[in-house]
Amino acid sequence: MTLTNPAATRSGDTTDVWLTPPNILKALGPFDLDPCAACNRPWDTAAIHYCIHDNGLARTWLGLIWCNPPYGRQATEWLKQMAHHNNGIALIFARTETKAFQQWVFGHATSILFLAGRIMFHRPDGTSSGNSAGAPSCLIAYGQTAHQRIANSNLKGAHIMLHSDPGAKQLEKGVHQ
Repeated sequence: MTLTNPAATRSGDTTDVWLTPPNILKALGPFDLDPCAACNRPWDTAAIHYCIHDNGLARTWLGLIWCNPPYGRQATEWLKQMAHHNNGIALIFARTETKAFQQWVFGHATSILFLAGRIMFHRPDGTSSGNSAGAPSCLIAYGQTAHQRIANSNLKGAHIMLHSDPGAKQLEKGVHQ
């Protein structure tokens, strides 16, 4: 789920809920938990879903996580939680200059797949937006299982290894940049 509208610039859509295209989920899944899922969704993203009413940041995360977090400044907290959990994949805009990216992706992620082209997110009813997102996207792997899922996904783009040893080691040392 995305709580800002990545396609609104071009499409004029007004919803704040944008769903991950099912082909991406199929290429990477299955997942145990989506801590920021849309409350009403036409397809599952994981075995367990927390929606906005469940406050996924305050709940316990277990297993392999799928995280298409709310975009904007609030994405920082989701990426921080992904770094601490260190077992999952996050879908975010490839805005490498942001503080969140510098601190919680480059500092802790195992690998990144910079996706070729731009994603066409889906509306809450499952229909495609018909327009690509307002920026390029990437998949962030936290941990070896997530890294392997991305490596074996056949999704097009550039897959870059960041840390052969998962980011948790840096967290244990207290490196928070």
